[in-house]
Amino acid sequence: MPRTLNKAQKFVKMLFRMQDGGVTSADLMDEFDLDDRTLRRYLKDLRELDLPIETSGRGNHRTWTLDASWRRQRVPLTLLELVSLHFGRTLFDFLGGTQFAEDADDAIDRLSTFAGQSELVADLDRKFMAVREATKDYTRDSELLDEILTALLRQNPARALYAKPGGQTRVYHLHPYTLGVYRQGLYLFAWDTQDSRVKTFAIDRFRAFHRDRKAHFDYPTDYDPHQVVADAFGIIGGTPTTVRLRFRKAAAPYIRERSWHHSQTLEDADDGGVIVTLRVGRSYELISWIMGFGPDVRVLAPDDLAEQIKHLHEAAARGGL
Repeated sequence: MPRTLNKAQKFVKMLFRMQDGGVTSADLMDEFDLDDRTLRRYLKDLRELDLPIETSGRGNHRTWTLDASWRRQRVPLTLLELVSLHFGRTLFDFLGGTQFAEDADDAIDRLSTFAGQSELVADLDRKFMAVREATKDYTRDSELLDEILTALLRQNPARALYAKPGGQTRVYHLHPYTLGVYRQGLYLFAWDTQDSRVKTFAIDRFRAFHRDRKAHFDYPTDYDPHQVVADAFGIIGGTPTTVRLRFRKAAAPYIRERSWHHSQTLEDADDGGVIVTLRVGRSYELISWIMGFGPDVRVLAPDDLAEQIKHLHEAAARGGL
């Protein structure tokens, strides 16, 4: 039996083996290179799809049989829909090694199988990809991430220990509202019950997260996660400020081809450059974005931001602050 079959292809062949007079657990493990635990998970997945699978016997001699009159029902998905799902999954490759990623892979495998497209999607990992940016490592946070996801879905209040960028840690009592993704990092929007407002937390900065399984909070009907980041240049908000930037001709095409913020307006400059006006919160993300354009951008307003950028460039030229 080839060892290169993906889970979707194994599902299809296992069903055929069951339909053809039945097959034992020992034979399934041998033919499909599965251990006992993985086989149990595969068979559980198949049964959850309401397939007419019958069993007899015990242990490795247990026989699995599928009603011979049954024919697979196709999920009404087109090949392009499956490709879209798979491509969307690649955007979350930075979560590799976590249960979150494994569950997503299993779901797409099962959809691929029961849409009857298993052969056509065999090489999607090579045909579609998302190029990684600087990523955070969530493999050590798998259990914590699972606790956060469960609290989010079940609307359980939580007690969390969180470390701020400066290193100080404090306890928060939270109502988890939204799990967001920004630049291949995970962020939680949660109601701080002590401060009575929604705050943004980087998942990797949680040192502990414990949900109260016996408690439940009501998800607010007037809450909109988009409003949390409406004034943010990225993920962290702040008091909105009108920022005007003049980009030189060399950088203008790059500026024009992207939407940097929903508030932006563009004006053509006389020298072929472009003037960008934004209404955003002052944040490290905004500063680092401006700094990244070096001499190709000049801050027109506000004056204190122009002075800050000037000071940072001078400090960088000297080799430090």
